[in-house]
Amino acid sequence: MGASVTGHVHGGGPEPRASRRVRVVLAALVVPALLVTVLGAWWLWPDRDALPVLKTTAPGTTFERVLVMSIDLAPDAPPETQVVGELADGSSTPVLVPPEYVPEVEPGDVLTVLYLAEAVGEGSPYVFVDFVRDAPIGMLAAVFAVLVLAVARWRGLAALVGLVVSFAGIAWFTLPALLEGRPAVPVALVTASALMFVLLYLAHGVTARTTTALLGTFGGLAATALLAGWASGAAHLTGLVDENALDLRQYAPDVSLSGVLLCGIVVAGLGVLNDVTITQASAVWELRASAPHASRRELYARGMRIGRDHIASTVYTVAFAYVGAALPLVLLVSLSDRALLGTLTSGEIAEEVVRTLVGSIGLVLAIPVTTAVAALVVGGPARAARDATGGADEQDGADEPGGDDAQDGAVGPGGGDGQGSGDAPEPDAVSARARAGAPDDPAARDAAAGTP
Repeated sequence: MGASVTGHVHGGGPEPRASRRVRVVLAALVVPALLVTVLGAWWLWPDRDALPVLKTTAPGTTFERVLVMSIDLAPDAPPETQVVGELADGSSTPVLVPPEYVPEVEPGDVLTVLYLAEAVGEGSPYVFVDFVRDAPIGMLAAVFAVLVLAVARWRGLAALVGLVVSFAGIAWFTLPALLEGRPAVPVALVTASALMFVLLYLAHGVTARTTTALLGTFGGLAATALLAGWASGAAHLTGLVDENALDLRQYAPDVSLSGVLLCGIVVAGLGVLNDVTITQASAVWELRASAPHASRRELYARGMRIGRDHIASTVYTVAFAYVGAALPLVLLVSLSDRALLGTLTSGEIAEEVVRTLVGSIGLVLAIPVTTAVAALVVGGPARAARDATGGADEQDGADEPGGDDAQDGAVGPGGGDGQGSGDAPEPDAVSARARAGAPDDPAARDAAAGTP
């Protein structure tokens, strides 16, 4: 009879539900976190009008676009005549391109150039700035959006909207707050919390499963923030190793470069952290649907078997992502004559190593936390069996976290369905037969079946 219940769930039965009391407990945990996030954003909200402005053009200079018409790579060609382009009005003009970029330029490329009015009559007034990449990047973004919508449909649309909202939040809150010198840890935690509320609930809906993933994410974020704060101080990570950081200090003297580094460590791990927590929560829900009579302890053990595989693959993902992003730096390190340990613990390499280790530790800790919370929230064996057989939402207190009924201890190490070694029918199966109008007494069943 237990097998038929499991088959019923796989055949499209109702999803395991958290009890009313569990939902109240989840709300009691999440609502205060939301309020703290809102209050933190209000306290840390920056004054955008007071922020410094980095001017990229001087009086008499403008940015324009040029279509490359011809390239002269002859060794004796003057630099100001090597590249000739066409302006928007159709006129042609030489473009001054740095020697290291000339081999990368081809006819048909569109360049961003800076027009210097004071250089008119003294050579080419058009100086190369960068390549125009609107078309290829726009095509990649369109392909990405179409594939997400085609595969994930409405959930994919919700994820894309959440992504746009998240980047808008970072641009309007996180960056200005750091530029004003606001404390980095509160800014990082408020940013991460707000992003997770938006991304998780928008993409996956307001459900107990999503809230479980959110709580697991909060656990990973707390561990990441604490470790990042300790590591940045203990390892003396100053954030001064990058020339961009030095320029940032010049134009925004109130910014804390070590704070920017710390905030970056926390925010960098959000995507992977979100991925593992929602996956773990979904795995536990599916395990409960397939094994409605499994105890919470067994449910946790099965979920952690999935989680260990996830940890192994995701740690590689984090490490390879950082190596790929810092590949030029890694190539320089490979040419160094210093000892490997000395290289890994120096300067910019040390920042990347700490970023990888801290993010990975937070990720690893989030998986058992999420799995444990999910095993408690998804419901005990009695409730899962009632859900699987279409039972009413009764006896909410019978399967609360920490209060598993007698069925919890009946599941053997082999992962059975809770019947133990005897042949007696399970209480939930008996009640299912009673609701279906089948007789529970063995003699009555034999008589109904025509057995002498």
